[in-house]
Amino acid sequence: MTRTEKGGTMRTLQDKAAVITGAASGIGRSTALSLARRGAHIVVADIDEEGARAVAAEISEAGGAAVAVHCNVARPTAFDELKQAALVAFGAVDIVMNNVGVLTRGRPDHLPVEEWERVLTVNLLSVVRSNTAFLPLLIEQGHGHIVNTASFAGLYTYAYDRLPYAASKAAVVQISEGLRLYLQPQGIGVTVLCPGPVATNIASSLPPAFGPTVSTRGPGEQFAVLDPAVVGEQVAEAVLDDTFMLYTDPQVRDVLVNRATDWNAFIERQTAALAETSS
Repeated sequence: MTRTEKGGTMRTLQDKAAVITGAASGIGRSTALSLARRGAHIVVADIDEEGARAVAAEISEAGGAAVAVHCNVARPTAFDELKQAALVAFGAVDIVMNNVGVLTRGRPDHLPVEEWERVLTVNLLSVVRSNTAFLPLLIEQGHGHIVNTASFAGLYTYAYDRLPYAASKAAVVQISEGLRLYLQPQGIGVTVLCPGPVATNIASSLPPAFGPTVSTRGPGEQFAVLDPAVVGEQVAEAVLDDTFMLYTDPQVRDVLVNRATDWNAFIERQTAALAETSS
């Protein structure tokens, strides 16, 4: 079956219903606003209920349609409840964006198992639970789009102090790739968003560092810190274009090609760079 017969392309966002987790701020909020400007109806889901209401009000005041839903993605029933809320509000679900993420930091030998469990529950199992709730609906209707937020940290290693975060985001990339293979022939698009530095409040979820102080290193000096509004627009266009891999900065491709060309040499350079940062 060719893409022109059945594929993931969503030609318009007008009157489409989008569910976005982590939508009270940052990339989630900006994506909600970008989709709403294109006519989508938005379910603004966040553990910060007051913030979610503020974003929903912002959309409504601009002439759009939005509802706020309190959502703790770590709860096993959260996504079933979120799906029900979307269906009650708008009668459909066309777009699902799994955007919640939390960070941690600490040397690998000091990070407790409980911290691994916290990060993986929020960053990874939330995507699994979302799939369990929404995939049957999307498959049955034969159309829709999923956006999973990963990270540059899931594409290559540039630090060792956030291993649970990086591992969760690498897993999100792999889940997204598998979903793309499975769902695109069924009319459902999949985008994996891999942001580099973006001015969000994700650091607010950081607990105190585990163990000795570590110097946090970024993905590279060539990557500027983006405004979330830029990323929100990128996501909206990716949904319309049925783009699978969405880098917020295309320069990351050079890094990935460099690593693939000689992975051993790449790791040696990263090790040397980290040693220099720590000295």
